Parts: sequence; structure tokens; C-alpha cells
Amino acid sequence: MSPPDHFHAPAYWSRAAIMPGIYAIAPMLPGTIAFGLAFGALCAQKHFSLFELQTMMAIVYGGLSQFVAVQSWPATLTISSIATLALLTTTVNIRFALMSASLRPWFGTLPAWQAYPSMLLVTDGGWLAAERYRKHGGADASFFVGGGIVLYVAWCFSSIPGFLLAEQLTDPKKYGVDLVMPAFYAAMLVPAWRGPRRAIPWAVAGAVAVAMHHFVPGWWFIIAGALSGAISAGLMEDDDTERAA
Repeated sequence: MSPPDHFHAPAYWSRAAIMPGIYAIAPMLPGTIAFGLAFGALCAQKHFSLFELQTMMAIVYGGLSQFVAVQSWPATLTISSIATLALLTTTVNIRFALMSASLRPWFGTLPAWQAYPSMLLVTDGGWLAAERYRKHGGADASFFVGGGIVLYVAWCFSSIPGFLLAEQLTDPKKYGVDLVMPAFYAAMLVPAWRGPRRAIPWAVAGAVAVAMHHFVPGWWFIIAGALSGAISAGLMEDDDTERAA
């Protein structure tokens, strides 16, 4: 079965979709700001300077991977520790490459100098909002970029009060900040639900990650969970293949 015609509608730019794009990501702003506050406080506790914090926020823009990198930041940087940090952040962020690829049928119709910079704004929440917009026939690229810029600005600036108030945020559980990340990613699974069978790789990845975290110290549970989930998904036959058989 071929995709609906609106999936082939070429991308264009207009001001009309900017505000709808911002409204679509508005429910994600509280979680983004809480993320930023917690990360700013973490960097202060790790003795980063405010300049270093803002540089990372502006350039890396990796969300959870930044938490992983800073929490595992060694006292002394060596070649092996830098390689480990690179492997961890790559594993956590590899999903953005897949998200960007899924947007190619839409943004691929734009000139490269417009399409590729737009992919720097890919986030979990922004991608979900864009996918829903596209499935309902939207093609205005300003919807994705407008919302993405707002999320980017909120992420960058929310870290500043977290950095300055680090002493008050030494215990994240006191304010419930420790629940922000699991609650955010759990909420993301709702629109991605495609039935119990499609959730099998989620269960495999979660089980392997929990077991690895219990038996192996460090952050290897992230890599193990990601690989096991990807492998289990790759071994599953598509529904169409099964019906054909």
C-alpha cells in the first residue's frame, strides 16, 4: 500500500504555520524548562563555569546525553575517558539520526542549505509534533522550525537559574525534578504505541538495560539496552510480510 498523497506534498515556508507550531510544542515547555534547571544545577555541582554551561547548551543541544556526559565526567580527561564519553553520547543521540531520516520525504524537497540546518532542531517532542502535523496533511516547514526554535531558546536559558540556584537544587527529589526525565519519555511512548507486538523491542531493551544496570557498574546499560532493542526490532518480521506468508 502506497503512502497517502499528503505524505508527498513538497515543503514550503510561510508565516501561517509558525504560531501553530509553537502551540503544538507548548505542552512540552514545562518539561524542557525543568530539564534545563536540573542540568544547570548539575553543571554547577560539577564545577563547570556558566560560560562552559551555556556553550554546551548552545552547541551540543542533546538533552539526556548531556546529563549522561556530565554525570560521568572524569576528574581528569584522558583519551580513553573522552572516547567513553563520545560512545555514550553517540549511543544516546543516535535516535536523532533516525528521526532526521524520517523527515527526509518532507524536508528533502527543500534546498540542502534550508533542509540540513533545520535538522539541528530535531528533538523528541518536536519530532512527534511534526509527525502528527505531517500525517494530517501539513507541509509548511515553518511549523517544525518555529516550534523547534522556541524549544531551543527555552532549553538554553532555563539552565541559567538552575546554575545560579544549584545549592537549592542539590536534592532533585525534594522538588520532583528527578521524575521529569522518566515521566517525559514515558509520555512519549503513548503516541508511538502501535500495539503489543510493536512494543516487544521496548520491553527487551528495558529488561536488558535494567539487568545490565544491576550487574555492571557505569553507563553500559544504555548501550546494552539500545543495542538489544534495535536487534530485536530488526529480527521481527513486518506485519505485511507476515500477512503475505
